[in-house]
Amino acid sequence: MKGALTIIGLLFVVLLLGCEKEQSLSLIDAANFQIEHEGKSVDLYTLENNQGMVVQITNYGGRVVSLFAPDRTGQMADIVAGYDNIQDYIDNPGYFGALIGRYGNRIANGKFTLNDTEYALATNNGENHLHGGNKGFDSVVWHAHKTRVQGADALELNYVSPDGQEGYPGTLDVKVTYSLTDSNELKIDYFASTDKPTIVNLTHHSFFNLAGHDHESILDHELTINGAFFLPVDEGLIPTGEIRPVKGTPMDFTVAHRIGDRIDQAYPQLERGGGYDHCWVIDKKRELSLAARLYEPQSGRTMQVYTNQPGMQFYSGNFLDGSKVGKNGVAYPYRSSLCLETQHFPDSPNKPQFPSVVLKPGEPYIHHCVYKFSVQ
Repeated sequence: MKGALTIIGLLFVVLLLGCEKEQSLSLIDAANFQIEHEGKSVDLYTLENNQGMVVQITNYGGRVVSLFAPDRTGQMADIVAGYDNIQDYIDNPGYFGALIGRYGNRIANGKFTLNDTEYALATNNGENHLHGGNKGFDSVVWHAHKTRVQGADALELNYVSPDGQEGYPGTLDVKVTYSLTDSNELKIDYFASTDKPTIVNLTHHSFFNLAGHDHESILDHELTINGAFFLPVDEGLIPTGEIRPVKGTPMDFTVAHRIGDRIDQAYPQLERGGGYDHCWVIDKKRELSLAARLYEPQSGRTMQVYTNQPGMQFYSGNFLDGSKVGKNGVAYPYRSSLCLETQHFPDSPNKPQFPSVVLKPGEPYIHHCVYKFSVQ
């Protein structure tokens, strides 16, 4: 009888600790996101797994608003930058947590030629086109519904981009599914089809700090990139067309390096915005390959990135300046978070030596990305 009482007592303690852990999550109130925008309903959706991880996503831009992951002691923290209400996302242009399209990253001079026709896109990044233009997929309202994918809590998002939107040819029908598995994986599966030849390069733009979104620097994070080559860029951050070995350069992350050790040697060494904002060529060994591993020593949190895409952009938050005040009144200063964006190469439509980003009618666009969380 005494042993049974002891077991019951232990179970009570476990349940109590579980309740305390759940209560410690400062989840964002969905009411802060429930508005009508451009005639469509915006909302906030919550995905959970049996390990206690929680992801909150809004259908405005398909944005990951919060992502709670455990540290080595089991303590949960929100590890992505963002806002706690929809109006701040609308009023403050930027890409926190967003789905990016039709073309992630930059296109030189906002122009490309396809089948002997030149297309002109918005030049919203100096003289270049960035992340789909003035109104990319990050700032449209997606149709959303909760679902299950292979037993995991999931959110399916759909959007139809009309022919000519932001200058792109073809009507593009897009589906993106977020799913949170019991293995602590946030999976992002992209599918698209078109009714005429076009270019497509979709990606995801969460700003991560594995110590917590309210920590001021990512310089102590240790990064490994499974890429022996990278794409050098000019001062407009457009690839020069060269595919250069990382060996012997500050771009070599083939073994783990503290991000801050060589960040100011990364090139081009601009007065402002210098640092890492480059695409690495992923060493592909199978369809879904390990692209990167990020480790934060203080918390022990680790994030592995898997993809079937040929490249990954590593951006070290060089253009953050503290002017964006996010969740819980936290300002996001210079290099306080980073992005690891699986994708095709920047400016591929103007670089025939790069893998093609052309999508034709009858062909599916399929892009898989997995962010897998663990502790060390």
